[in-house]
Amino acid sequence: MSHPIEILITLPFDSGLVNKLRGISSRLRITVHPARNPEEIPAELWSKVEVLYTNRALPDPNQAPNLGWIQFHLAGIDRLIGAPILRKPDLIITTLSGAAVPQMAEYLLMALLALGHHIPDIVNCQRLVEWPRDRWQRFTPKELSTSTVGIVGYGSVGRSLARILKPFGTTILATKRDAKHPEDNEYMPEGMGDHEGILIRRLYPWQAVRSMLKECDFVVISAPLTPETYHLISTEEFVAMKSGSYLIDVSRGGIVDQEALLIALNEGKLHGAFLDVFPEEPLPPESPLWQLPNVIITPHIAGNSSMYDERAVKLFSDNLHHYLGDLPLFNRFDFDRGY
Repeated sequence: MSHPIEILITLPFDSGLVNKLRGISSRLRITVHPARNPEEIPAELWSKVEVLYTNRALPDPNQAPNLGWIQFHLAGIDRLIGAPILRKPDLIITTLSGAAVPQMAEYLLMALLALGHHIPDIVNCQRLVEWPRDRWQRFTPKELSTSTVGIVGYGSVGRSLARILKPFGTTILATKRDAKHPEDNEYMPEGMGDHEGILIRRLYPWQAVRSMLKECDFVVISAPLTPETYHLISTEEFVAMKSGSYLIDVSRGGIVDQEALLIALNEGKLHGAFLDVFPEEPLPPESPLWQLPNVIITPHIAGNSSMYDERAVKLFSDNLHHYLGDLPLFNRFDFDRGY
């Protein structure tokens, strides 16, 4: 008989979701012990755990000798990769990439429409009790049906956005680390995304991002933060963009050079921006971004949803089925790639 699998979950999951996981196999012995820090987990739990589901409560390597797999409750773990346990030999590390794409794709659609239809300026007019005489010219929208949207990072989020935009008639361009292989076989909720990479007009390698940017009315940043993508969008990239274009960032703070972004916004190269992520979070009160009338700032909530835990458990459930069957797991973290 196969050995029991000790699973530790450090998130306060609803009992109904945990029972769904327990129903996968009688081999699974699941302990739920909510904790933000590893010190909150008893030593006896660490000593026997084989599978850890966590946000960021990570043990030292000597605390968890039987640990073989960590499933993170996060899509991006760039801020955690220095943890010593992640370098344990033969440890499997998986992320939550793809689980939050339904809500993130909706957020991006909202951002595209809000910027294209001048919502920041319209709201400001309301605040000033102003009915502009030049409203027809001032608020002429940039319609998605006649626009080109460039997606920097054609992963799960970008592919789900492409699926939403296709019925609008939008021209969609994208960048991908390996542009020679447009397909993507990582986790994606049913009915979402673009596994084959067929919804885009053209796919560019990251090195050719400026060639893509010059074609775009809207630029969406949805790439992972790695040494390769740090400040991928900086001064020369903003110079390459169309005058009057828009930027939307839902990736990680650090991909967009903040100083270069401020210059592009202040000089009118960018007509506006919708920003959810920043190098320093919370965004400091003294940041000039707060005061710009053509910027909408949200506090890193693009992936927020009342369905987040349910969608996360669905991915974990699929991965558990694969783990039990000795099949490859979805979203394996690769140190060489950085995601």
